Amino acid sequence: MDERFFEPPYAFSAHMGMEMVDWREGYARFELALRPEHMNRHDNLHGGVHATLLDTVMGYSGCWTGDPEVRQMALTLSLNVQYLSRPRGQRLIAEGTKTGGGKSTFFAEAQISDETGEVVAKGTGVFRYRRR
Repeated sequence: MDERFFEPPYAFSAHMGMEMVDWREGYARFELALRPEHMNRHDNLHGGVHATLLDTVMGYSGCWTGDPEVRQMALTLSLNVQYLSRPRGQRLIAEGTKTGGGKSTFFAEAQISDETGEVVAKGTGVFRYRRR
């Protein structure tokens, strides 16, 4: 069994341009190169991009199985987003960590920064494991 493996992107994550950079027990990291279609009408990063990245890294952080043949899925029950700053750079780095939970649900937190170190957003979430 490989200690690290990466799933291929699902359709929406590929459309957004999200790249899985790291995934292991209790942790996930995705990155996103900013594109014009990620911006809102004020030419700022659209809040939905923050929410999508936070939701994704937190969900993956609780779904590591260590076996590429055994996929664990989860559904988002609650997602909280704190918008903190605008990115200064051109690449977002989202890191999620599983913080607790049990047999059917788990809790996670995440942070998005850019390549300059600017912290752009933070979030917390509650997720329910989807039974196979």
